[in-house]
Amino acid sequence: MNMTYFPSELSEPEALLARMSALRQQVYTDGRALFARWRPQIHRRVFLAGALNLAYYIALRRQDIRPLQRALRPWGLSSLGRSEGRVLQNLDAVLATLGVLCGREPATLPPRPTLRAFLRGERLLQRAAQELLGPSVPHRRVQIMVTLDRTAADSPSFVHELIQRGMDCARINCAHDDVETWAAMVGHVRAAAKQMGRACSVYMDLAGPKVRTGSVITPKPKSRLQRGDLILLTREAECSAVAFPFQASCTEPKVFEHLALGHSVWFDDGHIGCRVEDLRPEGAILRVFAVRAKGERLKADKGINFPNTLLALNRLTKKDLRDLDFVTTHADIVGYSFVEQAADIALLQQEILARLQGKKRPPGIVAKIETPVAVTNLPDLIVQAAGQQPFGVMIARGDLAVELGYQRLAEMQEEILWLCEAAHAPVIWATQVLENLTKHGIPSRAEITDAAMAERAECVMLNKGPYVAEAVTILDDVLTRMEGHQLKKTPTLRALRSW
Repeated sequence: MNMTYFPSELSEPEALLARMSALRQQVYTDGRALFARWRPQIHRRVFLAGALNLAYYIALRRQDIRPLQRALRPWGLSSLGRSEGRVLQNLDAVLATLGVLCGREPATLPPRPTLRAFLRGERLLQRAAQELLGPSVPHRRVQIMVTLDRTAADSPSFVHELIQRGMDCARINCAHDDVETWAAMVGHVRAAAKQMGRACSVYMDLAGPKVRTGSVITPKPKSRLQRGDLILLTREAECSAVAFPFQASCTEPKVFEHLALGHSVWFDDGHIGCRVEDLRPEGAILRVFAVRAKGERLKADKGINFPNTLLALNRLTKKDLRDLDFVTTHADIVGYSFVEQAADIALLQQEILARLQGKKRPPGIVAKIETPVAVTNLPDLIVQAAGQQPFGVMIARGDLAVELGYQRLAEMQEEILWLCEAAHAPVIWATQVLENLTKHGIPSRAEITDAAMAERAECVMLNKGPYVAEAVTILDDVLTRMEGHQLKKTPTLRALRSW
């Protein structure tokens, strides 16, 4: 084990006090400088505290404080590992206690924060979540979002049942259906919520610049790709290159301007992994290197991811701009797909305001974090959005896993949760939550554990499926049970009665 985890020079309180004082000064100085850069973008006073705490948190996490954490534990002090919502207050609380141990005059140290000041971050996060998502039910802090399918447009009773079972937010994906269908869905949600005296917000996802397969050619209708097979990814819908039995056109021709040899290309949410082997006028030759043993079918209208390729795509497509005419007047929350830069957020805000012209309060914005660039720019995304309107982050684990690599997903999920808690910004935990239950009626053991871990977010999203109503009931039960044990990443030490 690395011996830096056993810092003998920090074994006495005086040394700890000196190190903590230096850390506190560094965090304060660096945090204030970062906040000063952000301040012109913040027009909502309620977000000032969150932005400042986020700046302090980034300054704190630029330091390796693991030796200090370990040295504090024998003294019964904070390990500093739960500082997200209250960075400076947490440091000041530790300093105050070390000062007592060292016999220092309290006036020579930062004052110990009051209990109310220490817990202020939790209150601000709860307030931000309610501003964005609406009030939560009395028995459960974490809200439940459900993706609606066409059944919700045709069956008011189906929507009523979802709300009755625990749905707090209805999600409509603008990549599917049409304005008439969306209007019916929204109408049924509003009517059912009013009838039941319950709050249920409407969240609408803009489709964004999702690159997909267009037309597909395979040797036989049920032919499956195997490792080593070649795919011709074409610029045009039709191609006569008979040397390639597997072909798919790409819905975004600009992709080919940025592809290079060796770049990876993934189809269908990561079910088919390929590398670029050759580039030709008609398109790119891809060789399959990752696929299930029984193979996979190449299908039309499936997503394509390019993890190694920087794509200069418009974040708001022509379709998104048309859809915004409906979304801005009917939705409580707008989901922004494939957002990557603060300028992307500013563009959406501009388009929303142009449509509303002050007639109503702008809807909240949720940034869907789906790419490594979005992860890197997350602090600036938060400041640009939350500085002007209610804001939250969706951890879109499907595309994010493909873009980052599956082995990094858990790590990035944690970092996003921490950063958002520091900014007092609510998080939506999404993609494949209780998927087996939703689709087949029986959950896997692992997905129940995943659902329990989702208690650390402010909202959990279920995808559509024939058993989604049953999934709402089980998720409501799991989240309610876990709330007695944990708040974010802090154990609450409820009395245990299992033994």
